[in-house]
Amino acid sequence: MGVKGTETRGKLVDAARTLVERHGYYGAGLNQILAASGAPRGSLYFHFPGGKDELVAAAIAQAGKEITALIDTIEPGDAGAAASMLLRAFGDRLEASGWQQGCPIATVALDVAAGNDPIQAECAAAYAAWEQALRLRLRADGRANADDLAATVLAMVEGALLLARAQRSREPLERVERTLRTLI
Repeated sequence: MGVKGTETRGKLVDAARTLVERHGYYGAGLNQILAASGAPRGSLYFHFPGGKDELVAAAIAQAGKEITALIDTIEPGDAGAAASMLLRAFGDRLEASGWQQGCPIATVALDVAAGNDPIQAECAAAYAAWEQALRLRLRADGRANADDLAATVLAMVEGALLLARAQRSREPLERVERTLRTLI
């Protein structure tokens, strides 16, 4: 694929990611995604022959990798810093988007994952990668209960994001950050 093709594919994925995160899977139509990306309809099916499902799965995979990479930037041995950085990064994007974009996976997972196996698999893979990255940080801290604690951290972060979005406030994120600093 040439540079132009790669750019077009990237624009489609970025547009899909933003729109499904803001409006959910069903609220983000293909026409909206195409308009936001600036790509012609033929490009959508060239890059994503499976249509919207394939495009959304690619957007979820990209978002999952970006958050995993963010967690991986934290030096091993400071799991509390990893949790704080994750909460702050999510909080920054949530607030900057007018409380519309928190977790890039949760909106889609809540919307369609139970009835769409390929998208559910991408959501599960993203969460598993985040949990694994957190688990490695916790093990580096010498935490014997790293498996359970990583799942707890992820659940607390996701819950705080949902509350922050609903309340249009960073307060739930700040509370969870303080609690996680004490917990881990």
